[in-house]
Amino acid sequence: MTRTTAAVHDRALSLASTELPAYLYDLTALRAHAAAVRDALPEQVELYYAAKANPEPEILAALGPYVDGYEVSSGGELAHVTGAVPGRPLAFGGPGKTPDEVTTALERGVERFHVESEYELRMLAELARRYAPGRRVAVLPRVNLPVPDGSLAGGSLAMGGRPTPFGMDPARAVESVRALADGTYRHLELRGVHAHLASGLEAGEQLAVAETVVSWATGLGVPLAEVNIGGGMTVDYAHPERRFDWAAYGKGLARLTETHPGLTLRIEPGRALTAYCGWYVTEVLDVKHSHGEEFAVVRGGTHHLRTPATKGHDQPCSVLTVDAWPHPWPRPTAEGERITVAGQLCTPKDVLARNVRAPALRAGDRVAFALAGAYAWNISHHDFLMHPRPGFHFLDAED
Repeated sequence: MTRTTAAVHDRALSLASTELPAYLYDLTALRAHAAAVRDALPEQVELYYAAKANPEPEILAALGPYVDGYEVSSGGELAHVTGAVPGRPLAFGGPGKTPDEVTTALERGVERFHVESEYELRMLAELARRYAPGRRVAVLPRVNLPVPDGSLAGGSLAMGGRPTPFGMDPARAVESVRALADGTYRHLELRGVHAHLASGLEAGEQLAVAETVVSWATGLGVPLAEVNIGGGMTVDYAHPERRFDWAAYGKGLARLTETHPGLTLRIEPGRALTAYCGWYVTEVLDVKHSHGEEFAVVRGGTHHLRTPATKGHDQPCSVLTVDAWPHPWPRPTAEGERITVAGQLCTPKDVLARNVRAPALRAGDRVAFALAGAYAWNISHHDFLMHPRPGFHFLDAED
């Protein structure tokens, strides 16, 4: 079971049944966490937020004082983020950029481009010549580096270190870096190198990857201002009280920057910044027995909170008891200690959590799913079965 913050607890119980399901975001908790992350990082490390994790405008704005910029991965994200937090530095990443997206990014003055292929580099060079003639556009070729054995073993998702569609093969990346350095692309400036290789890594694994990337980049023999070592800090859904060790990571990065005093490192966490501030709150509609197991069917489901289905885990949650029962028919109640929580969809995959300890759970009680502040609503298949969309509540002690 995972406890809510006091603000989320009170709001979750104050909402009417018709206002559920709802996403509740504790912006005060988000600011405190972001401030702690920023304080753990040395001065030579820039912190960008990967907007794909949660692009809600209120989330982007709350992070503003603690981040150096935002990473976007599509034309849609570019337009959205520039509207929500205008004037902030942006990095444009992601594979498969279209000419129209690149043109728009150039016209909007995007600070950096993460280039994923030789084709993309040539396209950017020509578009920069046409649409940004008065400046040199900063480029960081993305490289898919092999890493020491075991460095990515704990990762939940690999984007590098093996054949993937992300970034350039190291040999081809070297050619692109040298072409940028020798002036072949006179409208482009080699700013550095980018490598995001995996997600779900602990601090020690992240540091090993960072050392590999920096060693490769500084061994190229060309001047580099920065190295982007990506994001991917772990969020433990099985043990939600555990956090990525930002203090140890910051100390390790400080040692790395001391070795390379002229180099700026940049990290781009997403999930590890915002996951903890969000809860998906819903109501138990029914409690039923099937082949020796008990199930609670709740409003909503994985069409609102897709993460447990895609990652194959049980979303941590807590039960908020509600004594009132407004109906004249009997109130279904769980008989055992453990129950599976499922949604309203017509598929057996619509399961949010299994084996939840919830003795005497009743219809009408509420369930608050934690770690729903990242890769939750924004990656879900909202319109399947056309159930109502959830509400959104941003809780802020500063209001």
